[in-house]
Amino acid sequence: MSEGAYAHVNGIDLYYEVLGADRPGPPLVMLHGGAYTFHLSFDPLLPALTAERKVIGVELQGHGHTADSDRPLTIEQCAADVLALLDHLGVGRADFFGYSLGGLVSTQIAVSAPDRMGRVVLAASHFGPTRGEAYHPEITGMDLESPRMPTQEESERMMRAHEEVAPRPEGFIPFTVKLQEVVHSFPGWSDEQLAGMTMPVLIIIGDTDFVRLEHAVRMKEALPDARLAVLPGTKHLQVIRPDLVLPMVTEFLRG
Repeated sequence: MSEGAYAHVNGIDLYYEVLGADRPGPPLVMLHGGAYTFHLSFDPLLPALTAERKVIGVELQGHGHTADSDRPLTIEQCAADVLALLDHLGVGRADFFGYSLGGLVSTQIAVSAPDRMGRVVLAASHFGPTRGEAYHPEITGMDLESPRMPTQEESERMMRAHEEVAPRPEGFIPFTVKLQEVVHSFPGWSDEQLAGMTMPVLIIIGDTDFVRLEHAVRMKEALPDARLAVLPGTKHLQVIRPDLVLPMVTEFLRG
C-alpha cells in the first residue's frame, strides 16, 4: 500500500510516500539521488524492503512532486526538512537509506541529530569536497565523454521522470544546474564530526563511480562503525542494482 501526501515544513510543501505501513519496527527513510525521483531511484528495491517494514520515501526540494522554492537550496536545509517531516509524522527514530544527494542529506542528519538515526546506508555518496578530493576530475569538469558520466538515455530517463510528476516540469534543466553547484560547493564534514557518527553505516559505491575509491576507503576509516562495499562493473547511476545491493542492505538493516 502506498500513500502519497505533502507536509508543509520550513516554508515548502514536501512530498512523501508511506509504503508497507502495516509493518512493525522503526521505519526506513529513503532519500533519492540528485535530479532523481523517489521511484526512479529505488523502485527495484521497494517490493522486498516494504515486505519487511514501513518505508518513508521523500522527494527533496525541487525533486519530483516537491516544487523548487526561492528559499536557498542547501544540504543542511534538506536535512532540516526531513527531520521536520519525521516530527510531522510522529517518528522519533528511523533507519536511513540515502543515494548520492540523499546520502549527503542522510549524513547531515547523522551529524546534526544522531539520536534520530538508527542504521544508515550511504550509496554513491561522499564526505568531503567534490573538487580535488571526493570526485574524479572529469565529473566536476563535466567531461561528457567520460564513461563515468550519465549516458544520453540515463539523462532522458531523469528528465521524463521529473516531467511526469513535477509541479513545474519545464524547470528541470535550470534546477539541475543549481543543484550541481550546491553539491560541488559543499565542503563536507570534519573528521571530528564523522567520528561522532557512532551508528552502524554501510557505504556502497561503484567501481566506476563519481566517487574516488580512495575517498570511499577514507570514509570507512573515519567512521567508528562502518563497512564498505564496492560493486564491480558499476557506475554512479547504476549503484541501486537489486542483484548485489538488496541482499547486503537487507542483512545490514536487520542488524
